[in-house]
Amino acid sequence: MTDRPHLAVIGAGPAGLAATVAAAAHGVRVTLIDSAARAGGQFYRQPAAELNARRPQALHHQWRTWERLSDSLARHVEAGHATHLTDHHVWFVERRLDRFTVHALVGPAQEHPVEVRADAVLLATGGYEKVLPFPGWTLPGVLTAGGAQAMLKGSLAVSGRTAVVAGTGPLLLPVATGLAAAGVEVAALVESADPKAFLRRPRALVAQPGKVAEGAQYAVQLLRHHVKLLTRHAVVEAHGDERLEAVTVAALDTDGRVRPGTERRLACDTLAVGHGMLPHTDLAETLGCRLEGLAVRVDDEQRTDVPRVWAAGETTGIGGAELALAEGHIAGRSAAARLTGAVPDPREWATAAKSRTGLREFFAALDTVYAPPTCWTDLVTDDTIVCRCEEVTGGAIREAVAGLGAGDVRTVKLLTRAGMGWCQGRMCGPAVAGLVGCELTPSRRPFARPVPLGVLAHAGETEDDEHQ
Repeated sequence: MTDRPHLAVIGAGPAGLAATVAAAAHGVRVTLIDSAARAGGQFYRQPAAELNARRPQALHHQWRTWERLSDSLARHVEAGHATHLTDHHVWFVERRLDRFTVHALVGPAQEHPVEVRADAVLLATGGYEKVLPFPGWTLPGVLTAGGAQAMLKGSLAVSGRTAVVAGTGPLLLPVATGLAAAGVEVAALVESADPKAFLRRPRALVAQPGKVAEGAQYAVQLLRHHVKLLTRHAVVEAHGDERLEAVTVAALDTDGRVRPGTERRLACDTLAVGHGMLPHTDLAETLGCRLEGLAVRVDDEQRTDVPRVWAAGETTGIGGAELALAEGHIAGRSAAARLTGAVPDPREWATAAKSRTGLREFFAALDTVYAPPTCWTDLVTDDTIVCRCEEVTGGAIREAVAGLGAGDVRTVKLLTRAGMGWCQGRMCGPAVAGLVGCELTPSRRPFARPVPLGVLAHAGETEDDEHQ
């Protein structure tokens, strides 16, 4: 099948899977490249095969969709229309005229370089959680909401017996209900927003009855497991010596600030906290793709402004699995048409386009409701660690701003080393921007992940991946 145009799809979550299946079915040879050992991404994360899970579908509410995608991918791989490369950590995509070289690392220590050459690239790199610090957040037992969900889905394990789920956003619902169903006592779901504010957006609700029904199902599960729901509340501190022992929660006023005298202490050994997600755009930025805000800008065909580069899913804006599936399908069909010389016919993806429009409007409304409370910077004390990699405190950042005149994240980074560690500011960037009082802007990095110097020295000399 080497006579087919070759499309490299980076990321095997919902968007990447949908794009791969759509493109492979319409005359394109696809190489699906992903860092995980199995396809599915975070949303369709599967338990390790060694665990012999009897009912993995119990952790998912779109299991039939996953089965269809998985079966379709397997058929295209068997037919030679697609190749699925697992455990490949992409660190750079190089553009040379009309060809692309995808650079990845494989091996137990991610030290062995591999290159995949293709005629076009489709970025489905997903998103990552926004982390906002507070006193005690570095204690063992405190983890992100997505981390708790990944642990449960991937290893069927939980980090403790009693949990508090806190922060803001719709992700908290499946995390709380998933932990409760796994036998964890969920002491409370602490939501800083007021979900009733969504009722003031009836158009978005009416347009997505499926999402409303999904929310109602989660509410029923919370009631069944006797999970206390505290809206307009926030965790203001985590307590413990060797590990988490309790959290203090407090009510918030209409301005999002702590109401004095409302603090209460909840015993727990696990805190799963999340404040939404941010798009992964590193590879897109190094290719020169234009961003709109913090997301990759795309047209109606999911094309970026770089020729022969498409993007789909959370990298173009956070919107959940259904939106990612719609965008992936459109991107895959568009890429297949463009690469095979056909004239793209939007009618072929009209259903997906309609779904995309409605879901984008729905999640735009969600963003206005589920925003982190304005009080969160007030909770960061001077001795609270903000950048874990470099152990930079809130006090050091405030001194850089007030005493040294820093007015943006980059200057704070130069003065304090906040953001110079292993994660390169991905985790602490939103917190630093909030403390500085500036907008969070994309931080253009030369590579998407750390790379051994030996690999850099010989980049371009690597043979194509053995599967190509």
